Amino acid sequence: MLLRMNSPTRHVTRCLVGGVVALLPIGGAALGLVYAETSLARSWRDEVSWYFPGLGILAALVLVYLVGLFVTTFLGRWLWRQADKLLQRLPLVGTLYQSLKEVLGYDTERDRFFESVVAVRVDDGFEIGLVTGRADGPDGTEHAIVFVPSSPNPSNGRLLLLPPEHIKTLDLRAADALRGLVSMGKTPVNGRKS
Repeated sequence: MLLRMNSPTRHVTRCLVGGVVALLPIGGAALGLVYAETSLARSWRDEVSWYFPGLGILAALVLVYLVGLFVTTFLGRWLWRQADKLLQRLPLVGTLYQSLKEVLGYDTERDRFFESVVAVRVDDGFEIGLVTGRADGPDGTEHAIVFVPSSPNPSNGRLLLLPPEHIKTLDLRAADALRGLVSMGKTPVNGRKS
């Protein structure tokens, strides 16, 4: 009887979280465009005679296109790399920037926030963990520092110090593993295609 009571609750929760994960990028883009339109309309409507509804959205799209055009040129890529290096050196902001790059899957450097994605053995299965570093364990041997995020909010979780034999490295990017955790498994967690 208890199993039946929990099943609809789990189903509704899973569907709500899956819906939020699916709609968040679309909603964010729509809100950004609406914000650009209302900001431009408020500041330009009375001052410029050639303002028309939708000018803010058009201006935002043109700006995104021009940034994309710039960063795909030789000079643009070089300047973007220089800005990237500068952002990484800034105190506090650099750590946040590096973490966001890793979580979003943009970081390809060796000194990444998460070294690898691992499976951590639990009672009758495995949990997904992210290796953040290495440290000596209580017995003096090298252990992995593993962050085991919770689902659907991967910013919460546990930090474990595990010997190598208690983890199995997975062929996954951290961004893919986190995407699967946020969607509670609705987004497939597949290995690298390379």
